[in-house]
Amino acid sequence: METTKKRSQYFKYIRYLHRIFAPIMLLPLLLTTITGIIYQILDLTGKQKNFKWILGWHKGAFGVINLEHIYPFLTALGLLILIFTGISMWRTMRRNSSKPAI
Repeated sequence: METTKKRSQYFKYIRYLHRIFAPIMLLPLLLTTITGIIYQILDLTGKQKNFKWILGWHKGAFGVINLEHIYPFLTALGLLILIFTGISMWRTMRRNSSKPAI
């Protein structure tokens, strides 16, 4: 019984982490994805020289705030946490749904 309680607490914590990190990571992941796509399109059309600021945003340079050195690591860490917590919740959900109802 004690293991079930600990396991329940663990998954409650995992859901809590996911619920906290998901909204925080939404903006950096969207920003990185969108600026990367836009810059790639501009690069293919040969117009990237006029839009170097997009590459700056992509790397984490936001005007006065320059996070270029840590932005990729923070984004990657946040994404890894979301992947880990998401897979943990998914596996738990699959296990629970495969048990026959009594």
